[in-house]
Amino acid sequence: MPRWFALALALVFAPQPLFAQPAAPPKPLAGAELKDHIRANYTKYEYQIPMRDGVKLFTTVYVPKDDAKTYPMILTRTPYSVAPYGPDKYPDALRPGALFVQSGYIFVQQDVRGRWMSEGEYVNVRPHNPAKKGKDIDESSDTYDTVEWLVKNVKGHNGRVGITGISYPGFYTVCGMIDAHPAVKAVSPQAPVSEWFIGDDFHHNGCLFLPHCFNFMSGFGKARPEPTKKFSRDRFDHETPDGYKFFLDMGPLKNADAKYYKGEIAFWNEVMEHGTYDGFWKARNIRQHVKNIRPAVLTVGGWFDAENLFGALEVYKHAEANSPPPNNHLVMGPWDHGGWSRGTGDHLGDVRFNSNTSEFYREKIEFPFFEQHLKGDGKSTHPKAWVFETGTNVWRKFDAWPPKAAEKTAYQFFGKGELGTPGHLPHPLSEPFDEFVSDPAKPVPFVNKTDVGMVREYMTADQRFAATRPDVLVYQTEALKSDLTLAGPVEVELYVSTTGTDADWVVKVIDVYPDDFPDLDPNPTGVRMGGYQQLIRGEPFRGKFRNSFETPEPFKPGEVTKVKFTMPDVFHTLRPGHRLMVQVQSTWFPLVDRNPQTFCDIYKADAKDFKKQTHRVYRDAEHPSRVTVGVIK
Repeated sequence: MPRWFALALALVFAPQPLFAQPAAPPKPLAGAELKDHIRANYTKYEYQIPMRDGVKLFTTVYVPKDDAKTYPMILTRTPYSVAPYGPDKYPDALRPGALFVQSGYIFVQQDVRGRWMSEGEYVNVRPHNPAKKGKDIDESSDTYDTVEWLVKNVKGHNGRVGITGISYPGFYTVCGMIDAHPAVKAVSPQAPVSEWFIGDDFHHNGCLFLPHCFNFMSGFGKARPEPTKKFSRDRFDHETPDGYKFFLDMGPLKNADAKYYKGEIAFWNEVMEHGTYDGFWKARNIRQHVKNIRPAVLTVGGWFDAENLFGALEVYKHAEANSPPPNNHLVMGPWDHGGWSRGTGDHLGDVRFNSNTSEFYREKIEFPFFEQHLKGDGKSTHPKAWVFETGTNVWRKFDAWPPKAAEKTAYQFFGKGELGTPGHLPHPLSEPFDEFVSDPAKPVPFVNKTDVGMVREYMTADQRFAATRPDVLVYQTEALKSDLTLAGPVEVELYVSTTGTDADWVVKVIDVYPDDFPDLDPNPTGVRMGGYQQLIRGEPFRGKFRNSFETPEPFKPGEVTKVKFTMPDVFHTLRPGHRLMVQVQSTWFPLVDRNPQTFCDIYKADAKDFKKQTHRVYRDAEHPSRVTVGVIK
């Protein structure tokens, strides 16, 4: 038998797969090649889409020129502009990215109500109205009306719509999956804003994240009187690179408007009028409305996202708890804010992850998710949770998050700076507490560098500079003999007292590297990694809210009081030879605004209200201050 004939028979009778295998995604285009591809393969249209109340929202639509096929639509709604404006002006890229552009989608981008070229009044994190009637609107109805118009008026679509967005557009994505239009089959809220008082962006546990809020407002908070293509978002000029100095010199928070804003930033003044978790903030808590979700959901967040880590975890949790859709997935990687959408994701600051995590996400998780639900049969091949385990630097798959195998384990504070489980035998104690003096005039810096903003890498930054301060308490374990994998939320329970009537409590969970840990190679900044104290998770808590975010209460000077709160989830393995450390302090500046340490409305406080106080953290049998976290053995 001739060889060619044998080969032909082998091909004919070779076992065939039952179903066609999905093609591997194309190599993503970038730069000028991507821009040229968009112009060559897509036609741009601009529309003013009417909402149920008559307001028209400016919307751009990019439609593939190949009219022999039908394509799904993928919608992003944003307050940050859909520029460039004009039917002949094309962008350098289209969200969610190059793979989608090359695969073929109809891309829809919309200026939300009251922003840029859209009509109407803009409201920050507009409250959801679950009892809408007639012409009542919210962001959910605006999304519904947009999709309704698109499916009736855009040619060449296959009847399926996806919604996606990062950060503020992530908030609009969450709104769009509530009471979703039937054509919406898949949504991906990424680092979504979920609310602004307890955990996202501007406040964490009632503490104002000062540089983030101040800098955001200066460029975003100005009123837009009418639709425009040229509404500016100028950065504030601090006239110094030193944010620590700038915000300390600014003085009490009320000086921000008096010195700099001059009444031009209306939303800043709104924030300053709502210093407790009142109706203003409660109405803006979108988490309470995340229920009975019909589309498939892929919620995405970063373990080191300084802005909306809380939002990603909370949106997933609420969707899962309240009649979850058949396909509800979580993705958490080792990223800063939006880091999954750009670059390789192989490091953050000094910390290396030894893999291109962002590229993996875009090619193996995000792109297949939308391809399945918008072009395929809709059956998901994703696990419930894709999560990246830092420390060992590997992707893990779980059928639940937090993992079912995680066992809650308490790490208690002991004398001599020791940290251990309750069975740990402490050194003999001379006093049942540790104390420090907290001076609002000399607050602990949040990062060991000069910057005017909330630097992204602070979430993994070295804490050795803080550990040497007398106003920072340090507790650590002995060197570990085996891997210690922490998974899930971190519960904090402190027993404290103060000579004042209020105080903030900042808790940081840290991975201490061995002294012989190798330096980076290359190492342009010259950082020494031996003994590096990598922040895993850190959060502040404003003490006056210990019993209620709605009704603050003063401390009684000298009285032992419990402060309990929960920090966002972690998934990190400390390797053999490393140590687990916890640091406790009362200032974290200028990341967190200064607490005067006298009970008052901090947003209206005067300079005379800021006083030096002595704080104690108790650690005896009756007052076991500790952190508790899930451990996978």
